[in-house]
Amino acid sequence: MSPADVLKLCKEKHVEFFDLRFMDFPGLWQHTTCPISELTLDSFNHGYGFDGSSIRGWQAINESDMLLVPVANTAKIDPFMTHTTLSIICDVRDPITKKEYSRDPRSVARKTAAYLKKAKIADTAYFGPELEFFIFDQAFYDQGINFGKYYVGSREGIWTRGEEDPTNLGYKVRLKEGYFPTPPMDTMQNIRSEMVATLIELGIPVEAHHHEVATGGQCEIDMRYQDLVTMSDSVMMYKYVCKNVAARHGKVVTFMPKPLFQDNGSGMHVHFSLWKGDKPLFAGNKYAGLSDLGLYAIGGILKHAAALCALCNPTTNSYKRLVPGYEAPVNLVYSSRNRSAAIRIPMYSENPKTKRIEFRCPDSSCNPYLAFSAIAMAAIDGIENKMHPGDPLDKNMYHLTPEEYDRISSAPGSLEEALIALEEDHEFLLKGDVFTADVIHYWIKYKRENEVDAIRQRPHPYEFCMYFDI
Repeated sequence: MSPADVLKLCKEKHVEFFDLRFMDFPGLWQHTTCPISELTLDSFNHGYGFDGSSIRGWQAINESDMLLVPVANTAKIDPFMTHTTLSIICDVRDPITKKEYSRDPRSVARKTAAYLKKAKIADTAYFGPELEFFIFDQAFYDQGINFGKYYVGSREGIWTRGEEDPTNLGYKVRLKEGYFPTPPMDTMQNIRSEMVATLIELGIPVEAHHHEVATGGQCEIDMRYQDLVTMSDSVMMYKYVCKNVAARHGKVVTFMPKPLFQDNGSGMHVHFSLWKGDKPLFAGNKYAGLSDLGLYAIGGILKHAAALCALCNPTTNSYKRLVPGYEAPVNLVYSSRNRSAAIRIPMYSENPKTKRIEFRCPDSSCNPYLAFSAIAMAAIDGIENKMHPGDPLDKNMYHLTPEEYDRISSAPGSLEEALIALEEDHEFLLKGDVFTADVIHYWIKYKRENEVDAIRQRPHPYEFCMYFDI
């Protein structure tokens, strides 16, 4: 869609407002809205000014002026606004130099796609993330000087089984048994279908939706694979749609990785492949139908996996999911079927065009522009340096000898561990000026000061259970 097409659409749909969307540094959409009279052809070149110093992780107060430049082919009619509103994603630029802002996550994704072509490895990196999330009936939480609390409620949660309430009909999803019973056990069917219908209406292709493993309303909607930048845009629209459809029904969606104790957390398994023209570069005659290039890509991702976690699993809560026993991919190995491996090679089809690798560590809390870019850069590094990943691990992890298990590396056990890994291993991200040194440094600084330290300095409610009577 060209700028002229956008203006034509606005006229045909009687659009009253346009909503400028962009990403803050940690990974949440921000927006500002203008009357449609303010949108002209020149707007797509000159952009709109805003205060960058008020956005998390961005400009200093003495250099706060920034530009939002609308990207015409992202324009969509927002399905949730009372007044007809055009949603349009923006690139962020410096108002003086007109260069893309290095801390704009979308800029990082664009540079990754450009570097992939420049390196002459592939034309396109395709991504197909499987985002998991919970739909709760209510949630409240708070932390003060002398208290800390949280609560999430779900009518299908196993913890409500014994409630003596006329509305309790007894269909409750048992722990780890949510994959995937039919309604009325699955109470989220109609809501998910509404989410999918809305995504399709917005031009985002969807392959399937279903209940996920955990009790309490865990769900998954699978989008069809798209190129890196387009899929990053789609992930943000996906989150927006899921949250707003749930709100229509008086419910709330969270992409927090581990909101429930004793059941599975929400991951974001990322299916990834490289193509040159119409040729799938990961298809070949090696292990699990992979090419040498595909194996080298796995080698790069496994080598840099600990550092990748700082971007793909970027919250302190992420590491409450990455623990053994909950289908969590904590083992830094690859396999054709082993779901506890960090990388799996799906074997559903013999068609070479479906050949891909699945990086299972990431979760839905990540900033998709940064996470997908980092995965692609790790794969490129593996390909350029021919990093063979070694032998696959197809054995049952629980049947390994202690000696075999000790030889397997594990994902970081905390956000702080992942940040240390990124601090020590980020040269592969700096190639082509994709991630700048400033972006890496500030990401680590922001996460430590605003998240790691924030959790480290506060007492945990369960610490009272363990230690109050000492």
